[in-house]
Amino acid sequence: MPPAWLAAIDAFLRRGLDICASIFGLLVLAPFFIWIAIRIRQDSPGPIFYRGPRIGRFGKNFGILKFRTMHERPESYRGALVTARDDPRITPFGAWLRNTKINELPQLWNVLVGDMSLVGPRPEDPKIAENWPASVRSMLLKVRPGITSPATILYRDEEAFLQSHHSVMDDYLRDIMPSKLRLDTLYIKNRSILTDLDIVFWTVVVLLPYIKRIPIPQHRLYWGPLAIFTSRYLSWFLIDALIAFSAIGLTGLIWRTSGPLDIGVLPSIGLALIVSVLFSVINALLGLYAVEWSRAPASDTFNLGLSITVATMVILFPLSYFIPEFGLLPGGLIIVSAVLSLAGFITVRYKERLLTGLATRWLNFRSGASAIGERILIVGAGENSQVATWFLRQSKLANAFTVVGMVDDDPRKLGLKYDGNRVIGTTRQIPELAKKYDIGVIFYTITNISKADRLAILARCAECEAIVAVLPDMLETLQERFVIANTIIDFREEPRENEIDPVLLAELDALAQAEKWDALKDRLAELRMFGGTNSVANRYPLHRDQR
Repeated sequence: MPPAWLAAIDAFLRRGLDICASIFGLLVLAPFFIWIAIRIRQDSPGPIFYRGPRIGRFGKNFGILKFRTMHERPESYRGALVTARDDPRITPFGAWLRNTKINELPQLWNVLVGDMSLVGPRPEDPKIAENWPASVRSMLLKVRPGITSPATILYRDEEAFLQSHHSVMDDYLRDIMPSKLRLDTLYIKNRSILTDLDIVFWTVVVLLPYIKRIPIPQHRLYWGPLAIFTSRYLSWFLIDALIAFSAIGLTGLIWRTSGPLDIGVLPSIGLALIVSVLFSVINALLGLYAVEWSRAPASDTFNLGLSITVATMVILFPLSYFIPEFGLLPGGLIIVSAVLSLAGFITVRYKERLLTGLATRWLNFRSGASAIGERILIVGAGENSQVATWFLRQSKLANAFTVVGMVDDDPRKLGLKYDGNRVIGTTRQIPELAKKYDIGVIFYTITNISKADRLAILARCAECEAIVAVLPDMLETLQERFVIANTIIDFREEPRENEIDPVLLAELDALAQAEKWDALKDRLAELRMFGGTNSVANRYPLHRDQR
């Protein structure tokens, strides 16, 4: 859910848009409405408008306004609450009004007086709304109903799905209403002023004669072209332009302290604007606005560097030829501005990781990192340790854990850093290190090792007062499977039904060696309670046998 202040601003903007659009629409369409009124009177006797009961916001009933499309007869009011394409109650001109959706335009008045909104769940007859599930009903009645919605767009030919016979209401309630309710609840969960503008855009598109038959992807109704353009392109375009403009301005000020730069204030601002826009345009052309930078790899900085290089070359050569004022700018100034712009682009895009890295270095400098979060020791500095490090650095876990270091028996790795974690000892030092650094969790990640060595290391881990998490041997599992002639051959042995888990065996052995008989008895009682020696979920939440 968005913050309360953001929701309030969104509601204010939406209502403002409703008022402005409805006033503008009623004024512009007034001559067209007069022509429609004349045609309705010529087509059949009766009123010009139809006002039907609908349920609105907070369950308040109101009269929805439409151009009349049915004969003014008693049977028109006694029939089904929904209509089919061949419904005999519909007049010839009314059929055209319904097919083009022009009969819905008078609802701009409902929007103006506050009964409806431009975009929102379509209002239903109170009798039909009685069939809504309670949870859906409470959600739908929190917002104003609308002239259009995702359900309106996808079911714009709703009448074609229904046949004019005695079971038309049953067909609607069984086949159409559940889907429309699902679409309406999705809309409410994802609604914003941008998505509303997108839905208005799609509504206009589907009314065009040659486009209305083209299916629209459902997900585009909740995150359409306007929302994509604004969030991905326009925002980044403006941010990059501001960064580049600031970099050029700063470079110009520094340059003038060491020498003249007689271009003039207004020409300088104009050139800076052109350069900043050029940087932004090239970033967009290279696809840099279609990257989720919070999860982008560091290698994507190469693309930013390529963009800056291309933009700089364009400024130094073609632009200098076509715009003589660029020839007055020193080449060094342009290059320094490009470097500063690149630094700004990288800082903005990787700001979270840069701040996290600075904070971590500061804590390490103060020797306070070991006091922050649950302390973790990673056993093994091989490929699987990368999985453990990645897992612990995810946003939801980063603040809860602190990796103290790694242990590995390869002497060449001692003292080196792997994925930002230093190898601080060997596996024989696990108990000593766990006590020294007050380790709370031990991640075992070693794969290529004999069974005896594995049990020995796990026994040392079990001596510690820490949770031992054995990561799934994903790389080993992949390496044990080979694709030969389109056939997958699995060389792993089938597990024996009553095989004792090696991690559990190591833990029990460690307790016996340490003569911790009370702890050993408690553990055995725990195993009996959970169903035998293979049930270790309560102790080893990441054990490989739980895959």
